[in-house]
Amino acid sequence: MKKLLFAILMLLGPFAASRAESPLISQADSAYNADNFRLAADIYLNVIQEEGPSAKLYYNLGNSYYRLGEMGNAILSYERALRLDPADEDARNNLAFVNARITDRPGERGTFLGNALDAMSAYAHSNVWAWMAFTCFILTLVALIAYLFSQVVKIRKIGFFGGIFTFIATCVCLFFSFRAAAIATDSNAAIITVPSTILSTTPRVPQDRNQEAMLLHEGTKVTILDSVRSTTDSIHSLWYDVEVDNAHRAWINANAVQKI
Repeated sequence: MKKLLFAILMLLGPFAASRAESPLISQADSAYNADNFRLAADIYLNVIQEEGPSAKLYYNLGNSYYRLGEMGNAILSYERALRLDPADEDARNNLAFVNARITDRPGERGTFLGNALDAMSAYAHSNVWAWMAFTCFILTLVALIAYLFSQVVKIRKIGFFGGIFTFIATCVCLFFSFRAAAIATDSNAAIITVPSTILSTTPRVPQDRNQEAMLLHEGTKVTILDSVRSTTDSIHSLWYDVEVDNAHRAWINANAVQKI
């Protein structure tokens, strides 16, 4: 069922999201529908740089990259779309679809509880969680007033227990709002966008097999822990200390990844 849904979304392409009035976007849509996916991707990138990013633009860009076979760039685009609009189910479904087709299968990342909280937080924008918290807070005040000033015992009970519930809901929504904001502004998550790259045990190109940590392919998500500039044979390069999963950590050339 998911495969069928994704196939339909791929056929719809840019029309899966609401159309914009920009002539450049119309050109990109036309290029996509004419199967000129490279031109469509280039125009979408130009629109993002000239007019600013949006979830729809990154979604369409991800579709273009997928049709070009550039899984790393497709995943990067879908991830960026979800940063801007966590409620975009089309981007979420396409991201899951493409992630299931990349070469690498990293092990467990983070903790079960942390991953569950992140997944919950990511289903709505931080502003949405904040408004939900505000609404719950108003309901808490209403319940408090009902408890303090009502002469009806039943209403006082509803106010007391309802106030406790809405106060807890306020705290929960505030927590998810802050967590969603932290996820959206996280600058440490990155996607490998080159076809393949060899990670090193030191911040430089491996000199022998002993310095080779692992081979990773495009689309794999890593967490940047640190960075250092290295010079080898008068060539300056930036290296990231990355965590692939809970059991694997190594150095990767910065040119091999792009931050989300």
